[in-house]
Amino acid sequence: MKKSAIFSSVDLHRDKILAAERFIWENPETGYREYRTGAYMEKLFEDLGYRLTRAGNVPGFFTEIDTGRPGPKILVFGELDSVICPTHPEANKETGAVHACGHHAQCAALYGLAAALKAPGALDGLCGKIMLCAVPAEEYLEADFRESLRAEGKIHYHSGKTEFLYRGYFDDVDMAMMVHTTNAQQDFRIIPGGVGFVYKKFTFHGVSAHAGGSPQLGVNALYAATNALSAANALRETFVEQDLMRFHPILSAGGNAVSAIPDTAVIESYVRGKTFDAILRESTKINRAFAGNAAAIGATLTLSDIPGMPPTHNSVPFLRVAKDAMLSLSQNILERDGYSTGSTDMGTMTAVMPAIHPYVGGASGTSHGSDYRITDPEKACVTSAKMQLATLHLLLENEAVRAKEVLAETKIPYASKEAFFKDFDRFDKITEAVSYQEDGTVLLTP
Repeated sequence: MKKSAIFSSVDLHRDKILAAERFIWENPETGYREYRTGAYMEKLFEDLGYRLTRAGNVPGFFTEIDTGRPGPKILVFGELDSVICPTHPEANKETGAVHACGHHAQCAALYGLAAALKAPGALDGLCGKIMLCAVPAEEYLEADFRESLRAEGKIHYHSGKTEFLYRGYFDDVDMAMMVHTTNAQQDFRIIPGGVGFVYKKFTFHGVSAHAGGSPQLGVNALYAATNALSAANALRETFVEQDLMRFHPILSAGGNAVSAIPDTAVIESYVRGKTFDAILRESTKINRAFAGNAAAIGATLTLSDIPGMPPTHNSVPFLRVAKDAMLSLSQNILERDGYSTGSTDMGTMTAVMPAIHPYVGGASGTSHGSDYRITDPEKACVTSAKMQLATLHLLLENEAVRAKEVLAETKIPYASKEAFFKDFDRFDKITEAVSYQEDGTVLLTP
């Protein structure tokens, strides 16, 4: 199928693609809550004639397209969820949810890709299979809600792609890609990868007392927390620059009444880094700083660590194919040498197979911010669908020679998903970090 015909098959559905972008923008939902968005996408796909496999107890689905000829299976994602930014003028008034990261445009592009693949002759000359997946919960939000889902046995992991991989949905997939919208001036952007993170929750336990009448009877959990923040900040100069470490805490609880010594304070944060080993090293140092300052005040500390997202290492040979697809649409491509200090659960996919996470333009404003908009939906949705379709053709035409090159040349960090999860799960733990002994000694367990 010639490129002009490939692109025309997307253009035929332009109005519905752009309508999907508007509908999902106007109905934002956060991770594992995207039931309206998921149902909307399901209907779009079923109206095209696709048979869907639904996740069932959480939003999301996938479908497969078989060319009828043997070859690799390639997975393409669209992300269902929004972020939370209550100050955005178009945020949901009750939830603060808004698509200030462009996932709604990804879903519209995924629909455009699905529609184009139904065109007569769309699979001519291709081999293998294509999986299209609408996936929930990329943005790492509302950790307590996701922990409640874990406690109920509904999920094992907070991020959607990691959860779907764990469930076995991608067991026979060979390669994966996800094209993210961005506010770059360029039409497309390519980067080597991004950092991963562990989610951390520090709960300081003190003793309440009358703040004016008998503060000597209390143990101020808030003071322990604020001292711990100062100690952790003093560690920043020890972070190794090439590890791209980030530690960005928030104080989410620190007392209930001005007249009472706070008996509980809670700090939440990520520890981000380029490798799991770097994340573990710096996370342990931060734990030690927090435990030491809890002990200095006489408080105790519960450390809750939850696996967040793995580092993303884009397949270089796969990116070369994607760049060729981009060049069929535009010369305006930015290629960055350095890793991003942002995170995505596409890192889960790059851990176990050749996978990529390039970007398409079309947005303006600050990602996750109150001024974020899709100002060029044609680029963010229609051009994105064309680029993804062209990439699939380059990979699967000519007996999938280029896909086979990608598979042969990409170094995969883990030999299996089981090996990946074994490594990932070492970040999943709860530790009582401070204990007081009868002889007056204090034990710290960072």
